Amino acid sequence: MSEQMRLGKTDASAESLLARTGEATLQGDDFFRELVNSLPAAVYTTDPAGGVTYYNEAAAQLWGHRPELGKAAWCGSWKLFWPDGRPLPHDECPMAVAIKEKRPVRGLEAVAERPDGLRVPFIPYPTPIFNASGVFIGAVNMLVDISERKRAEQSKRFLASIIDSSDDAIISKDINGVITSWNRAAERLFGYLAEEVIGKPITIIIPADRQDEEPVIIERIRRGERIDHYETVRQRKNGSLIDVSLSVSAIRDEAGRVVGAAKIARDITERKRAERQMTALAQEAEHRTRNILATVSAMVQLSRAESADDLKRAIQGRIRALANAHTLFARSRWAGAELHDLVTQELSPYGQSSDGRALVEGAKCLLEPNKAQTLAVAVHELATNAAKYGALSIPGGKVRVEWTCPSDGPLTFRWIEQGGPRVTAPEREGFGTRVMETMLRQLQGTIEFDWQTDGLRCVLTVPDIGQRPISPLLGTRT
Repeated sequence: MSEQMRLGKTDASAESLLARTGEATLQGDDFFRELVNSLPAAVYTTDPAGGVTYYNEAAAQLWGHRPELGKAAWCGSWKLFWPDGRPLPHDECPMAVAIKEKRPVRGLEAVAERPDGLRVPFIPYPTPIFNASGVFIGAVNMLVDISERKRAEQSKRFLASIIDSSDDAIISKDINGVITSWNRAAERLFGYLAEEVIGKPITIIIPADRQDEEPVIIERIRRGERIDHYETVRQRKNGSLIDVSLSVSAIRDEAGRVVGAAKIARDITERKRAERQMTALAQEAEHRTRNILATVSAMVQLSRAESADDLKRAIQGRIRALANAHTLFARSRWAGAELHDLVTQELSPYGQSSDGRALVEGAKCLLEPNKAQTLAVAVHELATNAAKYGALSIPGGKVRVEWTCPSDGPLTFRWIEQGGPRVTAPEREGFGTRVMETMLRQLQGTIEFDWQTDGLRCVLTVPDIGQRPISPLLGTRT
């Protein structure tokens, strides 16, 4: 006998039993009334006109009140609705249809609203009753409360919606590692559609050099363990690798046996990239900090002055020059400093745009940080000396700064003072000169001084500047 035939026979037997019980109840059989009253299912009967003649305790509980026998028609519920929320008139309810058409009504759902406002979804089984002579004597209805089932269905739909809309890949597999479900995020993350992978082993997304991870995961899941935030690498359909964080937990059957695993895979590629960048930045920051401190330490050791105040001012000025250069580094994200900006920045306290006391002219050239620091200190020393003793110490004096920056040769930097007081070469090397020479020597550069009577001429060379000129000749007065 087929399953459909067996189910049909079972339904017919239950319907026949319900009809016989209803007939006995309608005829006042106290035994059947007590029997029906003890049932957990809501049962009530009506006369041929639809008037409610009896209901058991379960029906009163479902309706939320006790309707008066003989006055309530078709159903004892307070209000009725279809599952989609539309009102359901009592005279159109399944029981009314069964009585009017004298046939059982099956396969419908409805919702009863109690006087307290609570709504109870149910499945009715209205069945017309005929006596032994075939005369229609009324109907019996059994109302099956499906509130729990509806809540379970709603919870299942809600859970399915969460899984489907999740940004994380959510995958289930059986205890042998065969994929049983695959959400949309998994499709986006790994590049496989659900129909391409369901029924296949999870190892299709595991790189060849990490295949040994899966047996360990399965073994831990079989022991009922949970795996939280395990960071590893997985492989997309196109063969590319992706950093993921895995959380894996056991799926159990009704008996508590582990039958599979649920896996959540989160894409942590950006986080890993950010971590690598942070590590590189930290290492770079440490390297640059050491260089800065070494430069400052060398300047302090080289600095001399006739008094403590002079020494303090000298050191502060040189550190300020370094700080100005670092401001330019920050603007270029540590690519370096543009030489034109570096020079005009150091000369800005002395030059006047109106009288053109300082003329800066040269190809635009980006210097890497170490060389830019050296040039910043050198310009600072030259400008400070010019302001104290040279062309910038009197109103009519001027300074011209120019350089060439060829793509295949050293940077040649010229400092030319004119119109200042008469100068002569110093009898001994100054401390500022010593600072510049020492710092340039570290770059394998050179510095030459020409003390002419109308002003100082200074030429600096820096080999292998590491940057090509990046714009045409630029002349600017500051």
